Amino acid sequence: MDYDKCNNYPYLTTDLTGIGGVIKSRPEDFFVEEIPQYEFSGEGTHLYLQMEKKNITTLDALTVIGSALKLPRKKIGYAGLKDARAITRQWISVEHIEPEQLRQVELKNIKFLDFNRHGNKLRIGHLAGNRFIVRVRQLGTDMEQAVQRAKGILKVLEQKGAPNYFGPQRFGMRGDSQLLGGAIVSRRREEFVDLFLGRPDPAESQVIQEARSLYEEGKYEQALEAWPRRHHDQRRALRFLIKSKGQKIRSYHAVDNHLKLFFVSAFQGYLFNQVVAKRMPDLDQLLEGDMAYKHENGACFRVENPEAEQSRCAAFEISPSGPLFGYRLTSATGPAGEIEAAILTENRLTLEDFRRLNPLKIKGARRPLRFRPRNTSVSAGEDDLGSFVQLEFELDPGCYATCLIREITRSNGRKSYQLGHSNAGGA
Repeated sequence: MDYDKCNNYPYLTTDLTGIGGVIKSRPEDFFVEEIPQYEFSGEGTHLYLQMEKKNITTLDALTVIGSALKLPRKKIGYAGLKDARAITRQWISVEHIEPEQLRQVELKNIKFLDFNRHGNKLRIGHLAGNRFIVRVRQLGTDMEQAVQRAKGILKVLEQKGAPNYFGPQRFGMRGDSQLLGGAIVSRRREEFVDLFLGRPDPAESQVIQEARSLYEEGKYEQALEAWPRRHHDQRRALRFLIKSKGQKIRSYHAVDNHLKLFFVSAFQGYLFNQVVAKRMPDLDQLLEGDMAYKHENGACFRVENPEAEQSRCAAFEISPSGPLFGYRLTSATGPAGEIEAAILTENRLTLEDFRRLNPLKIKGARRPLRFRPRNTSVSAGEDDLGSFVQLEFELDPGCYATCLIREITRSNGRKSYQLGHSNAGGA
């Protein structure tokens, strides 16, 4: 299969002109703060900490914190992943720890701003949304016009909704996580290993490119020595490859199942993006057979009469949904179902392909095709790097700010976002 880099999907506001520009010229240009899902009780065995981090992924930050506290990373609760090249604030939780223990810890690029207590561990998804402040530089037009254009685009997106694409972060720094996931689902295991350990990419460091090149040349022992120690999964896969004298199937089974789930999730996101692209620009229009998503609680129901439900869609009570394909997915029917079925056919897949992945459990789910930005504002500013347009907005959990920003800038690809891509999602 020929998967793209997930950057070239259609825009919704095609009749409006973007402002150009780049984001993340430096971490301070991209600020995101979690909005907690509930008020903390102030009591309980779990200490909640508001962490501010800079130039580090959420998972790497948790590893650093765990090491300082002599705790495994899995003991630390968190609600979502945040970008690396940014300044981000999010809550984490640790049980049976006192604030004084944290105040004595000094960590590079990580600090704690607030403390509270609650009765349970913080879990993935326990947030009401995210608040963003983003600066766009190197504009393609003068400042006054850029501000007016940005306001005009945001007005349309608030009314119709923004395309709920999975952003580039979902697909990793190499932009190939969906390739790895597709190989897993299609059970092309040797291809998975070749992608996982080979195929040098200029986006990576010279050291990692060298390690991948050595794998491509069949020099597995030298590749193992070249991979940095922190890349545990690649090193483990190589050790099994060496031990089995080149049996790539053994190497495939050595890769952690949680990591494989991440790759399959990226592949689901890639397929979902194709559905969104097929429905553009009418994401605010229901089709017969749609599975409508209720924004108040995330439940879905089948649309039998689109005309009768369209007023609720216009009010943003409900939205058309798309598939995160899996073997227990409730598929759309009618015209909406034909679009989803065509995506599976084009990718030579069936829902049953997601069942035959033991021990992975890929049941499937549905996701709205659009999202609504809230509390938006646009302003002009200037600092030591020059002038910029500042965008402020709030998004629901799981929605990508970069997918909103690309509508405003009309920018695609890694260069447009500078060094902002990471393996984190939701921002």
